[in-house]
Amino acid sequence: MSWTNGYGLRGGAAILGLIALASAPAFAHHGWSWTEDGFFELKGVIAEIYIGNPHATLDVDAEGEIWRVELAPPSRTIAAGFTEAVAKKGDEVTAIGNRSKDETEKRMKAVRIIVGGKTYDVYPDRVPSN
Repeated sequence: MSWTNGYGLRGGAAILGLIALASAPAFAHHGWSWTEDGFFELKGVIAEIYIGNPHATLDVDAEGEIWRVELAPPSRTIAAGFTEAVAKKGDEVTAIGNRSKDETEKRMKAVRIIVGGKTYDVYPDRVPSN
């Protein structure tokens, strides 16, 4: 039996193609290509906090609309000092970063978040200069 498990070369290529297509949405929001170039500031109240893979996220209620704020991977977010112990639901938050190019999507990738007067630079190399 061949490495294609009996499906032949075309079958194996088709399977690989399906795997690539299925994983495309997962790659769509990794990196920065899905974000606008200019910096964006979002102020609101934390509705949910998630510190986990593939990256930490905050759901932020900004004037009645829930925004998904993507942070760095968990190790980098925690290294910046931001953990579930320093913020909770209901805390005011300011997120600075890049919003989605798709304006219908309430989503951004933050480089800096401010909670309780404390600043957490999860992507310090991307923080805008003042």
